[in-house]
Amino acid sequence: MKFKLTLTIVLLTLSTIAYAQSQKTDLLILGSDHLSQIYKTDNPRTDVLLPKRQKEIKEFINLVAPYNPDLVMVEVLPEHQKEIDSLYSLFLQNKLNFGNLSDGRSEVYQLAFRISKQLNLPKVYCVNALGGTSQSILDNGENIELYKSEGLALRTIVNEKYKALQKDSLSLKDYLIFLNQQQTYSKVYHLRYITPARVINGTFKNPDALIDTAFIDSKYIGAELISAFKNRDYKIYSNIVTSQKSESAKRVLLIIGVAHIGSLKNIIRDDEEFNLIEADKYLNK
Repeated sequence: MKFKLTLTIVLLTLSTIAYAQSQKTDLLILGSDHLSQIYKTDNPRTDVLLPKRQKEIKEFINLVAPYNPDLVMVEVLPEHQKEIDSLYSLFLQNKLNFGNLSDGRSEVYQLAFRISKQLNLPKVYCVNALGGTSQSILDNGENIELYKSEGLALRTIVNEKYKALQKDSLSLKDYLIFLNQQQTYSKVYHLRYITPARVINGTFKNPDALIDTAFIDSKYIGAELISAFKNRDYKIYSNIVTSQKSESAKRVLLIIGVAHIGSLKNIIRDDEEFNLIEADKYLNK
């Protein structure tokens, strides 16, 4: 009798866990470079609008499409939602020429619009938030050499990939896959959210208007930079979860700059209503 009771409790517990997991929303965070910034007018091979690059983008999208999201989100401010809606509507009608847009090379159009249309989704959601700043404003203080040397090492790795793209020895598909590898975005995360905390007793160099210097504690100057980045990420997270809730989405795809991947993953891992899906599951096939 005692054994049967114990077995019943175990089965009920497993059933409850399975049900709870089934109610979670899947979220896949797909990192991208800002494709408009890759383009160099003196090097046509960097143009994502070239037929060859368009083919490579399609190949990349075909890797992600089997995830089959019911909601696609992009790094655009919500106040631009109507503009994105209008452009996406034209795209669905085959009336949008990316070459006529000032930012037509953007990952919003090249990745999000394309995958959303391929999956017959009615809308692309804007979830970006104001905030953050440039990493370069952290320029001095104790232990600044740690931050600068790590930044230099990361730039060296990325510049090698840029050069390969420019020489056409690396496809855009493989470049995007590289960005989504854990060892890549983890290095970016460490530089932005870990190492700066070791820099103390300094001042920001030419901070932008988004940084209120009146409230900056120079003793913790590096931590202040981290808090600026993290503050923006939490706002993006808020936009993600509220958009998902409004649409009751069960499989969300977020396309966003690589710099945000590690931080957003850490936030979302603590949200019991979400289940993080690793991009590797689809990109390494």
